[in-house]
Amino acid sequence: MHTEGAKRAHAHGNRELCPPAVQLYETALRNGRIARAETVSAPCLIEMALLHPDPLDDTWMRPVPPSAALAHLLGPITREIDERIRLTAALSSSLAPLAAVASDDPNLAITVLEGRGLIIDSLRNASATAREEVLTAQPGGNRLVDNLQQGLDNARAVIAAGGRLRHLYQHPVRYSPGFASYLAQLPPGHLEVRTMEQTIERLIIFDRTVAYVPATADRTVALEIRHPALVRYLVQVYEVLWAQATPYKQQLPTTGPDAPVTAVQLSIARLLVEGHVDDVVARKMGISVRTCRAHIAKLTQTLGATSRTHLGALLVRSGMTETDAPDS
Repeated sequence: MHTEGAKRAHAHGNRELCPPAVQLYETALRNGRIARAETVSAPCLIEMALLHPDPLDDTWMRPVPPSAALAHLLGPITREIDERIRLTAALSSSLAPLAAVASDDPNLAITVLEGRGLIIDSLRNASATAREEVLTAQPGGNRLVDNLQQGLDNARAVIAAGGRLRHLYQHPVRYSPGFASYLAQLPPGHLEVRTMEQTIERLIIFDRTVAYVPATADRTVALEIRHPALVRYLVQVYEVLWAQATPYKQQLPTTGPDAPVTAVQLSIARLLVEGHVDDVVARKMGISVRTCRAHIAKLTQTLGATSRTHLGALLVRSGMTETDAPDS
């Protein structure tokens, strides 16, 4: 029982020598032997065959020469390394020639990323390797604090490597204190922002060689796209949206001096005329229902409406919801 207790108190890897064992082994080498009782505190000496019983008196243990012990202990490790090297060589010789065959397969140019952690890591790595330009389109006008910090870290990585960024959002982002703070923390001259009226699905393109788009509504699955034709198409879509958007530093137009309706309220008015309810309008605009209703209240006050039905009639009569109305 005493021996078992000593082993538990002295537990370590079966290929390791602890300091007490080294000291006892050194003593045994100097004296030519060591009492078996002294080795109880370091059972690894016997387990690793560094000591063997004295054939004339089993109360004593005799040391194995270090060179012989080392050869004995390294044998299994050397064989294991050799086996892994052979396995590595076999896999390389089997799969390496197939790389050229598979490179033209468009399916292999699209990778499914499952889980927010994997998506965030992939975007972080892409930001760290970007050297020219990063194009982003983000839905909505409000971004969570952790997303802003993640975006800030990624943007700084791109800028540090000499790259530039273009961000495309919906108009409500202009009223987000968090986004204003994000812009203030980046050096000027490296980032250009524009906003637009319609809903934008998330799209991120790095150096026009790899693009990321969501694959599910909750954005827990994304697609990493490296197929050149698909990436070129997504870049073209982005450029069309960018050309139609309004620069962030440019003030959005109102409908007229006598009816100071903002571009955001104009967008809400159009959605109301189309028959959408408040929560649908808020979702399409990327704002909260509370903020959406505040804009509707402003529209009601501006037009002098007495009810929602009256507001709808006044919106149609005013002509502000026509497609040729002032628009950013």
